[in-house]
Amino acid sequence: MDREVGRRSIGSEVSTVWRKSSRSSNGGNANCVEIALTGVTAAVRDSKNPTGPTISLPDWSGFLAAAKNGAYDR
Repeated sequence: MDREVGRRSIGSEVSTVWRKSSRSSNGGNANCVEIALTGVTAAVRDSKNPTGPTISLPDWSGFLAAAKNGAYDR
């Protein structure tokens, strides 16, 4: 694995490593997202549709910090 988390070099090709939360299978809940970290950016996709669209979050660590501080709580 190179220095960017979530990227693997295989020869001259680079593949993205997608990860799903270990809590996603608790209680039979199939609704989950997967993330791939590429430096400070995170790509996010629906785990049920891996070939579908993805979104890019340019400040993943900032998003996590805000979520931990309750910024997205209702």
